[in-house]
Amino acid sequence: RGPFMFLRWKQQQRKEKLAAKKKRKKEREALGDKAPPKAIPKTIENQRVYDETTVDPNDDEVAFDEATDEFAPYFNRQTVPKILITTSDRPRGRTVRFCEQLSTVIPNSHVYYRRGLALKRIIPQCIARDFTDLIVINEDRKIPNGLVLSHLPDGPTAHFRMSSVRLRKEIKRKGKEPTEHAPEVILNNFTTRLGHSVGRMFASLFPHDPQFIGRQVATFHNQRDYIFFRFHRYIFKSEKKVGIQELGPRFTLKLRSLQKGTFDSKFGEYEWIHKRREMDTSRRKFHL
Repeated sequence: RGPFMFLRWKQQQRKEKLAAKKKRKKEREALGDKAPPKAIPKTIENQRVYDETTVDPNDDEVAFDEATDEFAPYFNRQTVPKILITTSDRPRGRTVRFCEQLSTVIPNSHVYYRRGLALKRIIPQCIARDFTDLIVINEDRKIPNGLVLSHLPDGPTAHFRMSSVRLRKEIKRKGKEPTEHAPEVILNNFTTRLGHSVGRMFASLFPHDPQFIGRQVATFHNQRDYIFFRFHRYIFKSEKKVGIQELGPRFTLKLRSLQKGTFDSKFGEYEWIHKRREMDTSRRKFHL
């Protein structure tokens, strides 16, 4: 009787909530323009602790920093993105397939599989061949679990923990294979100075002018310091309705550190390091 009574009680609760919602809706319709504004539900995002480094787009200091940082040549159209995607030493099949699919998302990217060659030797070769960025996919137990993004020739270098990787064949109701058109890029919720830098790093991976005819969109969505990547194609169903198809791959990133200059595991100078015990003291404190 216990579980049965509990289910009856839960059903009754749902009915009461639904009835109250319908009643409020009728009251709002009856009041029309005089209806009070809807209450905004409380969420962790809209109750986040204020960060003094939150970027104001109209701030002169921010504008100066953007005009002089390492990404300025890209945003001034002085450079064309050219990306080298590589892996940890001797990658397994899943990591190899992920790199190949990632190269179809980022135009003008090239996959190179390392065989014992140190990153310190790869980076000068990349610079000599006019690569603008280096992406390194690390793996653990045959599963991709880390991403290093180094902007060339002067940095910075970001280290991310990678999780929830899904290849194209693992995505339900996926669309057809992506085309070679340069995608549009969407960057959501990178609001602090640190988040702004990370967002500019992602933006500089893609060509300046998206090819809208391809209807492809690469999205980096930051939520509670987790960066969710999705790759979609949108479809015009009518003049008013638009549908989307996920193309894949998909993955989630968590920033571990931001290092000045190019990759240097021994003597690198870090701008920011995620220290869990010191930084994760509040569920409402975010850094990006």
